[in-house]
Amino acid sequence: MFITFEGQDGSGKSSIIKKLKSFLEKEGINFVLTREPGSPYSKESKQIRDILLKKENVLPPLTEALLFAADRRMHLNKIIIPALNQNKVVICDRYIDSSLVYQGFGRNIGIDKVKIINEIVTEGKYPDLTIFLDVSLKNSLKRIDSREAQDRFEITNKNFKKRVDEGYKKVVKMFPNRFKVIDSNQKEELVFEEVIKIIKKFLKI
Repeated sequence: MFITFEGQDGSGKSSIIKKLKSFLEKEGINFVLTREPGSPYSKESKQIRDILLKKENVLPPLTEALLFAADRRMHLNKIIIPALNQNKVVICDRYIDSSLVYQGFGRNIGIDKVKIINEIVTEGKYPDLTIFLDVSLKNSLKRIDSREAQDRFEITNKNFKKRVDEGYKKVVKMFPNRFKVIDSNQKEELVFEEVIKIIKKFLKI
């Protein structure tokens, strides 16, 4: 099973995924936890992550989209597909939907162009389940502002973040059977409870 987490910066993904890791370990689930960009299992991916996230780097939008796609292809080849072939559950922090939203809408490349690029590199490999942590733009900005270290996407202007917010709403509607939406404006404990209910039902545990 291939499960992804999506959400605006500041949605709480990292904290929830960390808790989910502990839960799955206790349940004895055979799983792989990974992320995009920059899978922790690949030095090449980590190098691409540095290029994409360092705030001093200036990248044309299409170049940015292609770097994400290149990283995704390596990620599939090295981590995701081998793990799925071994009947492991793959939990991934961000995947194709982030590109559709951040580059397609946020960078104004256009969702159709980004979708074509990614369907080539993924060969149409979409997640079985995507959990979207839906945070308001106000709370997203508040949480990001409280962070000491911010990456290239977190320092983008409010208009960019508005487009990302609108983009996620559109992408969720594009794939209604795959997406499960959770209100992440609520307390983290309540968000995690909802995540666990979805995961238990999906994995039948």
